[in-house]
Amino acid sequence: MPFGIGINTEKPNAGQVRGKQKEIAVDCWFTSKGDTIPHMFKYQDEEGLIHTVRNIRILLKEEKNYSGIPTLEYRCMIEEYNRCQELKLIFFMEEHRWAVVW
Repeated sequence: MPFGIGINTEKPNAGQVRGKQKEIAVDCWFTSKGDTIPHMFKYQDEEGLIHTVRNIRILLKEEKNYSGIPTLEYRCMIEEYNRCQELKLIFFMEEHRWAVVW
């Protein structure tokens, strides 16, 4: 016998994206089940130079809603310039757009 009246059917809201957000281009691999796995991304710095990040280690993947916008959030570890750095790659599903949060 089910309980409840169905008032909590929406996904929880994660608020707004926190941190410095920058739009990026991402190269993804799609599995046979439709999951996405980011392989590399490119971003443009303030001086106009394009940087490529290839060594991405995915730590966690979550579906979230930021202000009602459905997203896929990947917590990742990258190695860039002989330094390890943790960051988030966010895919905005409705807009088909990627962003990195440093």
